[in-house]
Amino acid sequence: MKDFDLKAFADRIKSLRLEKGVGQNKLAEDLNLSNASISYWETGKQIPSAEVIYKMAKYFEVSADYILGITDY
Repeated sequence: MKDFDLKAFADRIKSLRLEKGVGQNKLAEDLNLSNASISYWETGKQIPSAEVIYKMAKYFEVSADYILGITDY
């Protein structure tokens, strides 16, 4: 089993956000979170809770495994 790659996780969140064409403020608003949270995740300073990962998976229409870097699809 490979170790959790925080940089890949952070890059994946940012990439998904940019592909959807939303800014950090819009994503934070849509997920009912703070702007700072989005910034911290994208810079690898914090990791969101399981509940937020679930919300992001639904929002971006991908699996939580994809967001976490477990799968590439």
